[in-house]
Amino acid sequence: MQRVLVLVGDAAEELDAMYPIFRLREAGYAADVAALTKRDVQLVIHDFDPESDAYTEKNGRKLPVDITFAEVDPSNYVGLVIPGGRAPEYIRTDADVRRITEYFFEHDLPVGTVCHGPQVPAVYGLLRGRKTAAFPPLWGDMENAGATVVDAPDVVDGNMVSCRGWPDLPEWSRAFVDVLERANVPA
Repeated sequence: MQRVLVLVGDAAEELDAMYPIFRLREAGYAADVAALTKRDVQLVIHDFDPESDAYTEKNGRKLPVDITFAEVDPSNYVGLVIPGGRAPEYIRTDADVRRITEYFFEHDLPVGTVCHGPQVPAVYGLLRGRKTAAFPPLWGDMENAGATVVDAPDVVDGNMVSCRGWPDLPEWSRAFVDVLERANVPA
């Protein structure tokens, strides 16, 4: 069974992480969850409240971790998923996350980002000249990283698939699985 790596941390958004994991498993891929340590990570639930100027957050489920970032051999994986939430803002400072992310871009392997997920490749300069979706408050950051922001639920740029957030996951998932299959890596 071919494997897809999912990079998470505490405060990863629950739907951004769980939906892709289940969708990948449904399509016949193993989805390995990687984090800083092997302890379960605390996912969060983000929602929109008309009485709040920003999205709201509460604790969600705990997500078991299969492997640490330091233990990851990216050559064992056919794709990478970086869910959103607040986790991308701090996991991107980890040297192994950089090593892993750069490997997938250098080898033109499928990379899926959801919501805040593009913060990871953006900080490494990997979105320069690329098209990406992202959570709307990040659009300026993406443009400053050299990306062209596209306001759509399933932005495909080569082997990279991105979306604005969890409401886009049905379209994003179809597009990401299609990119995995077109990359000659059927499950």
